[in-house]
Amino acid sequence: GAARGGAGWGRAPPFRAAPQRPLGGAGTGCTLWTRGPPPALPAPGAERSGARPGAASAPAAAASSGCGGGARRQLVYVFTTWRSGSSFFGELFNQNPEVFFLYEPVWHVWQKLYPGDAVSLQGAARDMLSSLYRCDLSVFQLYSTAGAGKNLTTLGIFGAATNKVICSSPLCPAYRKEVVGMVDDRVCKKCPPQRLSRFQEECHKYRTLVIKGVRVFDLAVLAPLMRDPTLDLKVIHLVRDPRAVASSRIKSRHGLIRESLQVVRSRDPRIHRMPFLDAGHKLGGKKEGGGGSDYHALGAMEVICSSMAKTLQTALHPPDWLQGNYMAVRYEDLVVEPIKTLRQVYGFVNLAVSPEMEKFTLNMTSGPGYSSKPFVVSARNATQALSAWRTALSYQQIKQVEEYCHQPMALLGYERVGSPEEVKDLSRTLLRKPRL
Repeated sequence: GAARGGAGWGRAPPFRAAPQRPLGGAGTGCTLWTRGPPPALPAPGAERSGARPGAASAPAAAASSGCGGGARRQLVYVFTTWRSGSSFFGELFNQNPEVFFLYEPVWHVWQKLYPGDAVSLQGAARDMLSSLYRCDLSVFQLYSTAGAGKNLTTLGIFGAATNKVICSSPLCPAYRKEVVGMVDDRVCKKCPPQRLSRFQEECHKYRTLVIKGVRVFDLAVLAPLMRDPTLDLKVIHLVRDPRAVASSRIKSRHGLIRESLQVVRSRDPRIHRMPFLDAGHKLGGKKEGGGGSDYHALGAMEVICSSMAKTLQTALHPPDWLQGNYMAVRYEDLVVEPIKTLRQVYGFVNLAVSPEMEKFTLNMTSGPGYSSKPFVVSARNATQALSAWRTALSYQQIKQVEEYCHQPMALLGYERVGSPEEVKDLSRTLLRKPRL
């Protein structure tokens, strides 16, 4: 099951979920809840009018987070790469009324420090995550591009227009956090901008904090955070067939061009390469041609797959800081067995599965088609989602991705193709059990 590495996965010990521990523990939750300035007390009647049912005030939450035997805080990082289905996967947490969710906060680091290459930005990314997991949201201000002297607000945070906390009461009257369902970004953009300190107060009210990101490349970057006993951080590694990732990267190439350039700059110059495609290659006709952007979209796969291989090797032979704190989930398993995978994921991070979340997850994988816009989360047809790359990529492009990514593909159960005919034969699955 997914708690052992994903639905349908093998019996690899490193991918077992941590044994269920008593929620609580002296000395851990206290420091988490009280680091930084104490949150302000709500005005009289504020909780009655706006706070989600059952949500403790920040001081009450602090008292129950380990100071007195209550539940300890659950921190989760969704570790993945671009175009891996992570926006949808992130919604499994964003929609949960008990979860404070942040979508791609490290985007701010990459934007502010552009054109830094991907590897050079890893330390800054880790430092930002360290602050955010302690509900110190002032770190966003360090990477604000709003201009000198301008304070960042909730609406200035990347992904704010779909964040259920930002778009819901008490920060915004548009939605209620306890009601499961996608929010309309056009509505959320009309929410009143709030100070980061106000958003920080909300962070302190939640027992579970989940951050999803695509800009941490090597799991070892997170080792200092995972060793920190005050954080108790768990990692969910969301993976997808690299050929599907590459196809989606090309489809959304114009939205990813800056990131692709930053990733390609991280390639090891000592490695001698004989690329299958040159920078002038065009995908299809003139209307479809991306030229250099296609080249960089595929070239980035070399860095992405190399870092993925390192992470999987670490997971196969886990050091102490990783044991019981790592779980791998294949996107393909999520869309084929959504309810089963949801239950396994939630079990790993000690969240209860509600009928509303099950219904939401099922609906999101049972849509009418797959022709949605990039970066927009919507209901998808699961079968089409799995096979779209087989008709979108040329055989030459497929072989290039396989050359870059053969190591993680072998470990994750993605079978390589031997001929163009094999690619087009959609009756044949290219999925098998991972070698883990």
